[in-house]
Amino acid sequence: MKRKVFFLSDSTGMTAENLGRSLLAQFPDISFESVTRPFIDSPEKAEKVAAEVNEDARQMESRPIVIDTIVREKVSSVIRAADCFYIDIFSTFLSPLENELGVCSSHTVGHPAIFREDNQTVNKAYMHRIEAVHFALANDDGMHLHRYDEADIILIGVSRTGKTPSSVYLGMQFGIKAANYPLIPDDLELNKLPPALADHQRKLFGLTIRPARLAEIRNERKPNSTYASLRNCVDEVRQAESLYRQYRVPYIDTTQLSIEEISARMLQRAGIERRVASL
Repeated sequence: MKRKVFFLSDSTGMTAENLGRSLLAQFPDISFESVTRPFIDSPEKAEKVAAEVNEDARQMESRPIVIDTIVREKVSSVIRAADCFYIDIFSTFLSPLENELGVCSSHTVGHPAIFREDNQTVNKAYMHRIEAVHFALANDDGMHLHRYDEADIILIGVSRTGKTPSSVYLGMQFGIKAANYPLIPDDLELNKLPPALADHQRKLFGLTIRPARLAEIRNERKPNSTYASLRNCVDEVRQAESLYRQYRVPYIDTTQLSIEEISARMLQRAGIERRVASL
């Protein structure tokens, strides 16, 4: 079974996508073809999307599913009138919240948590996340070891276990300063922590992966190489996990986990609080 899904927003579309995909993931037996349309912030733009939805409804056996976070009623009403199964995420939650809080919501598009300082509006949470992303990129793959004192967490693991995307995601989503260090064969053969990591043992978090999956990933990068051979992958993973156990470094298997799941489990295991903006 296959269904078409539209994620619509009058801003970036990230909220509609994230919440929508979480809902759809509860139906693993259904194949979903998704389309994201951000910045639908006028009735004219909504009419174009509604026409696209109606065209898909005519061509497909089942009507499309529309999941939106469009705040303005005059825009969302155009989409609601299309031939679709319509889920308005904001209205689902805003009305009960308005009733509970006793006030009307601002109905502002893409309204961030903000602070006022020196008569200027500054999104501190946003700036902190940008700084954390820059830190992750600057400290990728063992670069700038002298800055490890600044890191909240240091991800370690053999090549292609997901260290870089996890580091960037931690910075982008939670404002966590994450460095990462690759365990190369020379490190593994010594069976001890590299000197650059020895003074930061409490910050270390290990990533591992099933050798067969690691071999698949590495073969995409360097086909038929020793680096990508199953035997080599088995040896590297075994040695890395042995190192984690020896130094009591917490670690997780990333084989079947998304970046979101890796990051959430990592923060939980490492005891690091998620950093979110105050409202």
